[in-house]
Amino acid sequence: MKLTEVIRRPLVTEKTTTLRDDGRTVVFEVSTDANKVDIKRAVEKLLGAKVADVRTSITRGKLKRQGRYVGRRSDWKKAYVRLRAGEKLPAFLEGA
Repeated sequence: MKLTEVIRRPLVTEKTTTLRDDGRTVVFEVSTDANKVDIKRAVEKLLGAKVADVRTSITRGKLKRQGRYVGRRSDWKKAYVRLRAGEKLPAFLEGA
């Protein structure tokens, strides 16, 4: 799997913004096939920051209705990446 396929996008929510305020934790939407080692390698290579640890969780897709038709959103995976002490967030993630 390519490094650019592992990390899909950074997640910007109220919860992830409070986590990012400490300056060490960043949350990404990642590929469902990626494991913690792949995520760590991709973050270190693409962002240039050393990673202390990675926590992952799978978010189940919700059931959605349009009238009498029922559909289901797909499952997705997110990764909480904690940087080592002294590492800085990349500049493009500061305002996100």
